[in-house]
Amino acid sequence: MKQADTKAIIIAAGLGSRLRPFTDECPKCMLDFGGKTLLRRQTDIFEDCGIGDITVIRGYHGDKINYEDLRYVDNADFENNNILMSLFCAEKEIVGDIVISYSDILFEKHVVAQLMAGTGDISIVVDLDWQDYYTGRDHHPIEEAENVTFDDLGRVIKIGKQLDHSHGKLGEFIGMLRLSAAGAKLFKEHYRRAKDLYLDRPFQRATTFRKAYLTDLIQEMVDQGVTINCVFIEKGWKEIDTVQDYLNAIKEFETQESEVDI
Repeated sequence: MKQADTKAIIIAAGLGSRLRPFTDECPKCMLDFGGKTLLRRQTDIFEDCGIGDITVIRGYHGDKINYEDLRYVDNADFENNNILMSLFCAEKEIVGDIVISYSDILFEKHVVAQLMAGTGDISIVVDLDWQDYYTGRDHHPIEEAENVTFDDLGRVIKIGKQLDHSHGKLGEFIGMLRLSAAGAKLFKEHYRRAKDLYLDRPFQRATTFRKAYLTDLIQEMVDQGVTINCVFIEKGWKEIDTVQDYLNAIKEFETQESEVDI
């Protein structure tokens, strides 16, 4: 995949309810981390990796996300759907080579670089050294990790919460994936098929398709025989899902700044 031809979609429509009161008046991607919003930290890294065409999917307090150098798609029904349907509000943008990311993760440049260097039409970023992140993380227990089991060739076997080692080796999906042009086409085909079949019915781990996660579609594709590749990392990212996550991340930025001053 050529970086100059790659674009990005960031899914930023969610309520961020576990970050209240900090998200009472703004989406969580607009919270400040060391002088930059979470969203700006993400877009800066994408741009450093040669990805300048970036679309953000807005929903909750979407008017607060208004950087002039980004493009936007609005999810008007964000209160009634979930990450998967939110992503497909930008279905017209899911063409060509593309990176898709959750908006609530801090990540380092090497994470994107490794994803870009991977092969295969559909690849997800999987952290192999993920368990330490849950030490002391009382408000987001390890049982809520979006785990991945994979075979010896690094192909996804199972993805979702509360997996075990019985299906293969275990890592954590960080909320970032890459699609080639062929992968994007296949991804959309499986979405449309699943939507037609399951819209108001249970779908994978979701109560209905409307409430499905991105991982539900990935699992459905694996079940249908599609190869989903893992790009492995060891740390280099952090999820910001709760007040505890946010306050801990702020402390880390303050510590880093103090060390620079010294």
